[in-house]
Amino acid sequence: MSLQVYNTLSRRKETFQTIEPNKVRMYVCGPTVYDKAHVGHAMSALVFDIIRRYLQYRGFAVRHVMNYTDVDDKIILRANKLGCDPFELAQTYIQQYDGHLKELNILPASLNPRATSEMEQIIKLVSDLIDKGYAYEAGGDVYFRVGKKADYGKLSGRKLEDMRAGSRIEIDERKENPLDFALWKAAKPDEPAWESPWGKGRPGWHIECSAMSSAHLGEQIDIHGGGNDLIFPHHENEIAQSEAHSGKPFARFWIHNGMLQLSGEKMSKSVGNLITIEEFLSKHSSDALRMMVLNSGYRNPLTFNEEVIGQAERALERLQSALKPALPQAVGLEEKKVKALNEQTDSARRGFEVSMDDDFNSAGALGHLFELVRAVNQARADGAQDAQLADAQATLRELCGVLGLILAKQSSAQFADEFVNLLLEVRAEVRQAKLWALSDKIRDSLAELGVQVEDSKTGSSWFWK
Repeated sequence: MSLQVYNTLSRRKETFQTIEPNKVRMYVCGPTVYDKAHVGHAMSALVFDIIRRYLQYRGFAVRHVMNYTDVDDKIILRANKLGCDPFELAQTYIQQYDGHLKELNILPASLNPRATSEMEQIIKLVSDLIDKGYAYEAGGDVYFRVGKKADYGKLSGRKLEDMRAGSRIEIDERKENPLDFALWKAAKPDEPAWESPWGKGRPGWHIECSAMSSAHLGEQIDIHGGGNDLIFPHHENEIAQSEAHSGKPFARFWIHNGMLQLSGEKMSKSVGNLITIEEFLSKHSSDALRMMVLNSGYRNPLTFNEEVIGQAERALERLQSALKPALPQAVGLEEKKVKALNEQTDSARRGFEVSMDDDFNSAGALGHLFELVRAVNQARADGAQDAQLADAQATLRELCGVLGLILAKQSSAQFADEFVNLLLEVRAEVRQAKLWALSDKIRDSLAELGVQVEDSKTGSSWFWK
């Protein structure tokens, strides 16, 4: 089966084909850095990390560009409120976000361009759009003529005439059309500004992404990604200005993740209902947040609450349970059970790939991993030795790694598991010495702690009740 990917532009799944064989050019919109990043930002970063990791697993070489918007109205307003330099403010939050990406086990982008470092390219792009008749200067501002782009609205499914009829945009006499959007903004007092053919000013939000994508990935890319809240107007305007400039289709696939929701509302700074990445990681593992995203599926909205977090943490414990060593005094599996475990291992990999090939269906992929977990744990309970568990455990760890799960740091639950195993080793020696009363005491004490011990001819096994 070939990889099928949902394309927001066509509103259907399409066979994934790249501009160059086995190479992926992927641009993902990064944050506007004016405050601490929240778990909604983390969700988008995790989604495209998972997509990137699977593409690499499938043999693609991925060039991944994620930008930082480091000059913007929000940054300027916050800097003025705090009485600090806007560039220093942006740099502070960029450094924080970079640190969070590492904590979340997100692969570093091939490049992280910043708007302030790409000004020459931005100004050239705006100038070219003016020369081509797609943009015009008005009092130091430069606007894009949306009416000149016949297919404007194709990404969001909006029609220009409907947007005009429903428009509540504040009237600006300098605009030819109320829907025309800014490519360049004339300087205001005490704001960052750069020299340009139209006077001092700074770029509009949309133009910077087109400029950076073109500069570092070329005029055409394979994937453009971001949250679905960016479809309109940001990505719609990116398509318009990029394709007006090059005359070529901008991105083959537009991939958008759903929003993180807290109490039924999108998590955002403007609403004020946010949990920062820092706050989440002070209480939970990075794997827990990734597991929440994996369980949901990238295009779906993700509910954020303690119940969902708890489900994710329990799912992680299930995965980790299959990585435990063999039981003390394990005598080994008979050949037919070894064969069955190996077959289940192969089946899990095939199922994992089929699910991920279906628009990165991570929830389905996890289902196949949990089937492998059950098989491994059953084999251990049946007396499998470490060598007999090794291939299945290596496959499980590899495929979890494809999803970006670490499963390396030991949780308190893992330490408890190891302690129970140690007690059972001691109990086995106690039973060999025929100290039955002491053996029963260890068993009964473990039962009081929620550990069920089962004795058999081949040894003892246990599980949490």
